[in-house]
Amino acid sequence: MIILWTDALIFILNAIMLGLAFYMHGKEYIKRPMQQIYRSKIGMVSLVVLVFFVLIGLMDSVHFKATGNKTNEIISLLDYWATPLREHGEKTYSAPFATTLYSKEMMTLADGTTQWGYPRLEFGGSHLDEPETQRIPDILQKGLYGFAQGAGLVAFFMVLLWAMLARQHKQFMHSSTVKVVWVVVFVIVSLSYALIYLSAYYHVLGTDKVGEDVFYQAVKGIRTGLVIGTLTTLIMLPMAIIFGILAGFFRGWIDDVIQYIYTTLNSIPGVLLIAASILMVQVYMANHEEAFTSVVVRADMRLLFLCLILGVTSWTGLCRLLRAETLKLREMEYVQAAQALGVKQGTILLRHILPNVMHIVLISVVLDFSSLVLAEAVLSYINIGVDPTTYSWGNMINGARLEMAREPIVWWSLSAAFVFMFALVLAANLFADVVQAAFDPRRAGNE
Repeated sequence: MIILWTDALIFILNAIMLGLAFYMHGKEYIKRPMQQIYRSKIGMVSLVVLVFFVLIGLMDSVHFKATGNKTNEIISLLDYWATPLREHGEKTYSAPFATTLYSKEMMTLADGTTQWGYPRLEFGGSHLDEPETQRIPDILQKGLYGFAQGAGLVAFFMVLLWAMLARQHKQFMHSSTVKVVWVVVFVIVSLSYALIYLSAYYHVLGTDKVGEDVFYQAVKGIRTGLVIGTLTTLIMLPMAIIFGILAGFFRGWIDDVIQYIYTTLNSIPGVLLIAASILMVQVYMANHEEAFTSVVVRADMRLLFLCLILGVTSWTGLCRLLRAETLKLREMEYVQAAQALGVKQGTILLRHILPNVMHIVLISVVLDFSSLVLAEAVLSYINIGVDPTTYSWGNMINGARLEMAREPIVWWSLSAAFVFMFALVLAANLFADVVQAAFDPRRAGNE
């Protein structure tokens, strides 16, 4: 097993999240907002979608060296599972569920003559003898079979959980929220099984210019989006929380210095900082080639530095919010009483200030996640994002933009990246709205 830098940070982040969940379990000030999130059908549906994306991202974060012809190739658990999609490439473009190439070529027939037409694909639909008449019935048959496999798996687990929890948690199992969650899980798993089964026979989202499966590229882009959104947030949170609380609580010269730092940082265009950092990383890797012998390692290092620079440039907004909230909290009666009783300033910060600004932190984290996922697409579009060899939705959009002027138009790479990115960002935004409504104390006081 090989652990990349981003893999290690992802596992650390998951451990931190599990530790926080265990620590906060049973806390009264957490129960009310959590119950409110649970009662929200939109919140639970969006959470299910986010968990589905996270599971795929975690599968793609377990790396090891492949055994076989390419002994030095580093692949992930997702790559191993999707080996047919990686290896069954085509010559060039092919449309979704196509059996021929997208462009006409001069073909050599079996009798030695040549003909101008659409060559058959090497993999997509190769099992069909007469694709003109067999393709659509075969797609429907295999799609329904895969959907039935996924539906059967969900039904089995539903019955199993019902038998285990129906007696002790009867009210929970009969709640409308749980029913909606099961419907969403049923749809996601069943459709996923249908696509997986069809991908063994067709390129369900077509192929790109070099004949690589677009469905495989879109699924691989999930990890990149999650890494950009989560690791960047993990990097910016400590700076935003520490500097924001210190500036608002102590004021004076400390406040002036912190304000000067983030005002100066905001005055520098973020794109220039990112471009300069990526250039420095490329120069460093070029001068130390012996440490970056694998393409995967080089791409992972560039992704890590992109997260670092995005984290350094994106903490200022949350810092300002926390400073303003801390300025208000330090004038509250309970904080003034603690200071009058001689309570240490560190204790006041940890016991009275930090817990009362956590709702802002939680809301900002979820809101910033979606904006960072979109930022990766924009940065990759202008060639200062992730490495070109990294699978990402931004690279897919960047590669597809030149093909939109073709005749006939090649639309599926752009559409696939848009659909996957739209699903992740929409789920994150909907969940952010629910989290904001649950943890905002002003709304809680009006209920």
